[in-house]
Amino acid sequence: MRARGCITRGEKTRMSYRVYRFDIKMTRDQDRLEQFLNRLEGEVVAIIPNVTPMPATYVDFLLIVEKVA
Repeated sequence: MRARGCITRGEKTRMSYRVYRFDIKMTRDQDRLEQFLNRLEGEVVAIIPNVTPMPATYVDFLLIVEKVA
């Protein structure tokens, strides 16, 4: 009998992910981001900021990658 989640030779698993776009104003959306992250059911594996170039450098949105079962 194998334990659940164990992988033996020849078996392949397929991971499922969801990617969310989260528009943000860094100076005022910390609470909204915290609420969003706490509502997710899976594991957050990455948060990728979109950093705008000149004239003023800032983050206008985040890509949030969630691993789902």
